[in-house]
Formats: sequence, structure tokens, C-alpha cells
Amino acid sequence: MKKILSVMLIALLVCSAVFANGSSETKAEPVKVLTPTQSIIKQAEGMTMEELAKKAIAESNGATFYGVGNSSRGKTALPLFIEYLKSIDPSYELKFEWQQPKNNSIFEMLDADSKKAQGTFAMTLIQDGNQIESKMVQTGLLDRFIPLEWAKANGTTADKVEGYLPLQTLNKVFMYNCTGSKTYKNVWDFVMPGEHGLFMGIQSEPVGVNFLYMLTADKYADELKEACDKLPADKKAIVEKEVKALSKEAKDFGLGENGAYGLAWIKLWVTSYNEQTDDGPICNTLVSSSATDQFGLLVYSKLRSVQESDSVSKNNIKVAAYEDDYEGFGGYGYCHYLFVTDNSPLPWTGCAFIAYMTCTQPGFNAWGKDIGGYSSNPEVAKANEERHHHSVSGMAEDGKTVKYKALNDKGLAWWLDEGGLVVEDPEYCANVAFTVGSWIEGLRK
Repeated sequence: MKKILSVMLIALLVCSAVFANGSSETKAEPVKVLTPTQSIIKQAEGMTMEELAKKAIAESNGATFYGVGNSSRGKTALPLFIEYLKSIDPSYELKFEWQQPKNNSIFEMLDADSKKAQGTFAMTLIQDGNQIESKMVQTGLLDRFIPLEWAKANGTTADKVEGYLPLQTLNKVFMYNCTGSKTYKNVWDFVMPGEHGLFMGIQSEPVGVNFLYMLTADKYADELKEACDKLPADKKAIVEKEVKALSKEAKDFGLGENGAYGLAWIKLWVTSYNEQTDDGPICNTLVSSSATDQFGLLVYSKLRSVQESDSVSKNNIKVAAYEDDYEGFGGYGYCHYLFVTDNSPLPWTGCAFIAYMTCTQPGFNAWGKDIGGYSSNPEVAKANEERHHHSVSGMAEDGKTVKYKALNDKGLAWWLDEGGLVVEDPEYCANVAFTVGSWIEGLRK
């Protein structure tokens, strides 16, 4: 009997071991080995703003902070961040330098810095979701950090957030000079024969290319189809002819049912726009009384710097999407994203600065003080948009108050809904960059 019991016990142990091994092999997931910076970020994502500030003070007191970004306003936000840290520890001191590389060379700069065991830059503010995805994130050069208070404001937690951390969404919108009688009632009006919109070249600003990529996504292609259906018969015939001619390309690219409408708008736009070097000159042209019947697609916030004169006024232009009977999308949106560099020399301070910009109104004020920049934090965004959601007034040379309808920023929620803003999706852009992207490149040749 003892021998029988022993044999049964051994068999049971063997079966248990086999079952356990089989179970572990089935359920086990590969364990991700965190880099030192990623380990710090994991801790930081559970800390409040004040707790992060204390970590930053301990790490960087007396040091020099180097940041790099596509926006020069990081240089404006950093002194406010330092003042915040000094309010916690009056003895705190931090020197800083903020760089804004030209000609989209930020990717090359960050790549070169990543080769060092310890980098120069503590963090970055960067745009162009396509290249961020393919060159920075997939390669492990940049690490995502989601501040605790930002996640709470968005009703989630860091581990459930998809994508990157945006500081803000910016919009480029269709504006046209209204000193004449010409109007634009439909997004297809901008690509009709004889139209030549002012636009930064797609070779000089990648976010403009990403905008075109997004028009082939189902959501926006469907919207283009709907706008086409509301065109007068003669204009609709022009569009349908292009759609039919591009149906094979749409199928080859694996696009959805209305993908050819996206390709048609892209083709008509890319082969007709009047290429400009920057949005500033475009804005200066459109607000002139001599620019009758001209239009452009440009950063909305450029209107803030227009100086009124006898021949120049913000009342010389209209924002197309603000007109009651406008059909289709009114522009496109793209984000400034925030990352900690994986070889950051000051990771705690980088995290704290990112939290300060995304979780406090003073931190975002460098961008939020103007129209056309929308915080990704709902609480910060609400506070900022309350300042802009009205007819902005100015003083004319004769001392009279003037209201500028074009400055009546309706806020991000309006733009995403009624304004039909086309919003950049980094993953989608990266997926179609080879197919649709190669096709677009051939259009301007």
C-alpha cells in the first residue's frame, strides 16, 4: 500500500509540475527591461506636481538645463518653472538654455545626442507625428511621461493613455481676403480650377504632409464625399471626374470606400497651391486691402501679430469655417508633443517641467495667451479658452474701439466638431507614408 501511495504521489507531483510549466508558458509575457530614465518616469507618473518639484530641486539645484523644441516659447516657460521651484525652495538656482533647430533638423540633433552615454538635452517639445513614431519612439530615443494630474484631468491613468503626451493642439485654418465679393462656401472651392491658395510647401513643413495623409483616412475621406455631394452640379462633375481617375490608386493603397475623394482633394491642392516660405508672410499678404480674392491655409495664431493701418486690417479677412453656410473641414490640427530623452542628464527635472507645462495655467501661458493653441489638459484649456471666446477688441488710430470677428476663437471643441478640423494621427501617417507619401511626392514634380 505504501508503494502504491508513493507512486501515486510522484505521479501527482509530476502532473502538477507539467501543468504549472504549461500554464506559465501560456500566460507568461516578456518582461520589459526598463532603462534608468524609464524607471524614473514610472515612479514620476505616480507623483503630484509638488512631489515632482522636490525631486527636481534635489536633482538640478545649481545645474544647467538644456531643452530643445519646435517652439521657441519653451524659453518663455522655463523662467516661470524656475520661479515655481524657488517658491518651494528659495535657495534653488537653475541656469537654462532652450534651442529651436531650423528646417526640421531637430530629429538629426536628437539622434546625434542619443549616441552619448549621457545626453545634453533633458527633454524635448517636438512636432511631426510621422517622424516621431518612426525615428524617435520606435528607436527608443525618446520616452513618454504622463503626469499624474494630467491623467486625472483627462479621466484616466498613465497606463491607459494611448499615444504620446501632447502639450497642445495647434490649428492651421482656411482664411480668405474679404475686401471683394468672392466667398468660399465649401472645402472643394479651394481646389477648383483657377484657385491658388497660399501655403507653406510640403517639402519644408512635414505637418502639412501629414495633413494630406489624413485626408485618406476613412473619417476625413467620408467627410470629403459628403461635402462633394453638396456642391453645385458643375463643380461636383469636376470632382467626380478626378475621383473616378484615382479609384485604382485608392484601391492599390488599401484605402476605404471613399479614399479616392481624399486622393482627389490632395491632387487638386498639391498641383495648384502657391508655395510660400512661411505662414507669417501669408498672413501679412491676406490682411492687406490689395489681396482681394486671395486665400491661404495657415496657422490661426498668426493673426495676433497683425498691426492695423490704412491698408492692413484683421477685418480684411474671414475664417472660412466661421461662416454659417460653410461645408467640409475648416483646416487641420497637429500637436506639439512632450518627451523625456532616454539619456536625459536631468530626468526628474525634465518630468517636472513637462508636468508644469501641462498641468498648470502659468506653465501653459506661453502658448495659451494667444488664439489657436489649445492645451491637452481640459482644466487648463477651459481657463485659457474663456479668455479668447469673445470678439477681441483693439484700438484704432482715431481712438475708437474696433472688434475683429476673425479673432473670436471658438475653442478646440468647436473646431473638432463644427469646424471639422483634420487631426494628425501619428500611427496612421507612419502607415501610409510609403504608399500615399510616395504618390504625393510625385505630384509636384
